[in-house]
Amino acid sequence: VLLSIIGSSLWLLILHLTPSHYRVHNDRVTGGHDAKPDVWKWQVSLQLDSSSDGSFYHICGGSIVNSFHIMTAAHCILRLYRAVVGEYNLDHYEGSEQLHRVEKIVVHPHWNGDLGLGNDIAILRLADPIYDNGHVAIANLPSPGATLPNNFECVITGWGLIDFSGSVPAILQEAPIPVVEHSVCSQPDWWDSFAKETMVCAGGDGIISGCQGDSGGPLNCFTDGAWRVYGVASFAPSGMCNQLQKPTVFTRVASFMDWIYSVCTRVTH
Repeated sequence: VLLSIIGSSLWLLILHLTPSHYRVHNDRVTGGHDAKPDVWKWQVSLQLDSSSDGSFYHICGGSIVNSFHIMTAAHCILRLYRAVVGEYNLDHYEGSEQLHRVEKIVVHPHWNGDLGLGNDIAILRLADPIYDNGHVAIANLPSPGATLPNNFECVITGWGLIDFSGSVPAILQEAPIPVVEHSVCSQPDWWDSFAKETMVCAGGDGIISGCQGDSGGPLNCFTDGAWRVYGVASFAPSGMCNQLQKPTVFTRVASFMDWIYSVCTRVTH
């Protein structure tokens, strides 16, 4: 399950000493290019040991909300896995990475597995806090209810497929991607009723999009003097991810700020 893929009638859920427990295998943001190191410091790689042999695979992205919490997509939740922060090149241990065990998963209470109904968001609590090693940062979030105008340029980041038939890139990818406002994205020849006001659409130019592996990762938009995570990657069209008038759809973070804060401030001990 990477970036969820939606069709017309079918949902496809789609030279340092390396620590002995750092093992990542990889089989990009479509239309993207290599990001520079230490730019998107809140980006997270969620990795799964599907064979229980200590070999981890990148499956989804995420964003650091605070030292104990990661924000991702609800459809990414399969089982307990590890969160890697400070990650850049999945193929190499560079000394910037921190590997964290996920202690608790809180899925939005209105998520029912139907991507078209939205609420595709979850918060992961880590067993140990993220520490500032110069390669990580807490994501800035938008104000509750904040929206962006049509064609506002944001940046999508992740280790998703370069195209639907491609492989996961080793290096974090980035690509500029324009917001498609709800009045456009909800038109019949775009996403129609699948596009809800609790979602953010971006792309749809047939060139740049999110793809499998980008799920849960951030839509980064520069507002009020800072980069802010306005979206959590949720779904894209079936087949080729970068289809014309079928933008990548993100959970709109500004619609869930009260819930995010309530989960992240909840006493757990």
